[in-house]
Amino acid sequence: MHHKTKILMRNKALLFSLFAAGVLFSCQNNNSAKNNMEEEKETTAQWVNDPHTYADPNEAVVTHLNWDAVVDFENKKISATANWDIQTSPKAEKIIFDTYGLDIKDVKVDGKPADHSFGDFDQEMGKPMMIVISPGAKQVSITYETTEQARALQWLAPEQTAGKKMPFLFTQSQAILARTWIPTQDSPGIRFTYKAKVQVPDSMIALMSAENPKGKNTSGQYSFNMPQPVPSYLMALAVGDVAFEPVSDRTGVYAEPSVLDKAVYEFTDLEKMVQAAEGLYGPYAWGQYDIIVLPPSFPFGGMENPRLTFATPTILAGDRSLVALVAHELAHSWSGNLVTNATWNDFWLNEGFTVYFEQRIMEEVYGRDYSEMLASLTRNALIRDAAEIGKENPEDTKLKLNLEGRNPDEGVTSIPYDKGYFFLRLIEETVGREKFDTFLKKYFETYKFKVMTTEGFIDYMAENLLTEEQQKEIKLNEWIYSPGIPDNLPVVKSERFVAVDQAMESFIENGSLPAKEITDRWTTHEWLHFINSLPRTVDIQKLAALDQAYNLTNTGNSEIAAAWFQPAIRNGYAPANSRIENFLVNVGRRKFLTPTYKALLDNDQREMAMGIYEKARPNYHAVSRETMDELLGYSEE
Repeated sequence: MHHKTKILMRNKALLFSLFAAGVLFSCQNNNSAKNNMEEEKETTAQWVNDPHTYADPNEAVVTHLNWDAVVDFENKKISATANWDIQTSPKAEKIIFDTYGLDIKDVKVDGKPADHSFGDFDQEMGKPMMIVISPGAKQVSITYETTEQARALQWLAPEQTAGKKMPFLFTQSQAILARTWIPTQDSPGIRFTYKAKVQVPDSMIALMSAENPKGKNTSGQYSFNMPQPVPSYLMALAVGDVAFEPVSDRTGVYAEPSVLDKAVYEFTDLEKMVQAAEGLYGPYAWGQYDIIVLPPSFPFGGMENPRLTFATPTILAGDRSLVALVAHELAHSWSGNLVTNATWNDFWLNEGFTVYFEQRIMEEVYGRDYSEMLASLTRNALIRDAAEIGKENPEDTKLKLNLEGRNPDEGVTSIPYDKGYFFLRLIEETVGREKFDTFLKKYFETYKFKVMTTEGFIDYMAENLLTEEQQKEIKLNEWIYSPGIPDNLPVVKSERFVAVDQAMESFIENGSLPAKEITDRWTTHEWLHFINSLPRTVDIQKLAALDQAYNLTNTGNSEIAAAWFQPAIRNGYAPANSRIENFLVNVGRRKFLTPTYKALLDNDQREMAMGIYEKARPNYHAVSRETMDELLGYSEE
């Protein structure tokens, strides 16, 4: 990666923005000037550098966005003006924005034309946009259009949706893709409030990570307000033929009309989950909590956009067995959205906390035996993934990452999620749950709408939770700064999996299939444990017997299907091939794509993999497409 331009901008600490966001939020709550000074003193102690932004918020930082946009489906572009309120230092000469592939039409500062220039283009980070300002400048206005390089945007044709009649658009801004559709200071450490006006075709509705409409209007123009400060990666937009149904006074579901009833049934426990979360770690701070079920090309299970979680339809299993994903995205309303990782090197502070919180919500709503199944699956996956990742890059198995010079998306592995979870679980088991809950509740309250570094969190624990002896006992430094999994990984005992293990032993020894009256009571998690426990080599006849008895190849449960594809591919079970192809063509969730394509490559099925990918690639979001391109060695040239 080319860093010449960035080096010129790294002589100051990044998180001046903490002061800006903190003062902004304080002013909104009418605190005194004295409190603002205390806020500045508190937040400046956390300043760090962010290697994934060109912005220099010490000189000038954004505080509020007024965004006026037109969504053009015919030409697949957004035409917009971003009006940014800014704060400047006494000697400010420029403000720097992150951009990627944007066609800049006009730039003004305080209503007057302004000089601007661009730095060198970087394939991962785009290029910096430097706008000349003077001290005391209040607003920067940038008129622009998105281009084909807007990797955050996915424009779907009608046939790629459930309804097959209207196109669809959705965004995915995490980690540094917001800059591909909005000129912004694209760092998790820079927070701002925003308002927006969005014009869309009159047959569609627009939704954002903000206060949202509950139905279509006749004008196609929608207004939005996000009164709490958020970082750029939580900017989100979805446009399509979508309807809404409430679940409770503050929760609800958006989906295409043909999917809505199924989604509402699946998410009927939304309010229970919110109440469980609040009981653990304090009030939900964002007002409304809604979910939108997107078309299947969405690259992730979910995205925690404030007030409006984006979710994959692959969690609609029909039996509410995959709602742990909802608990995960809801938990982000505290860990991630409320207290945010300062940089993507501290990603585990978002995701490890969220997996821990997710497990606690699931335990509260569905019971300890249920949540321990989830924890057991997580533990097995962590051991497997850490070994695999460690072969290629041991450094990526550390909790504190070093992603400078790389796309931060490369840090999105199971390590920050699952190793982070077990580190926090180990702390809970060391100090006791009651004490740990009190600590976490105070942590979220103390740092709400602010950011946190790994080192800041260690210091906070040392002051408020762990003695030096306890830090040594849990091997704190080894967990955070060393590769691999320490030898004090917490043990998980799932009683429900004991019965599954017994069924597996019987199947392996004599081919006995688990009794139907038993498997009819199995959840998705018990099936995943059973399938994942199959030996690497399984007789084709045994696989066929399993398939015939339980319809694994054609199951409508995406988690079970994706797990089943692994032994099917590994052992050459040809009856699954057509289903595998159909699945890969129609589902864009990267969690499922990566292991399935990799299994094909590892088992001498490269020709099949490439043939499927040629068909499937146009259906994938850029996030999935780029990962699969690298995995498969694919090039359009």
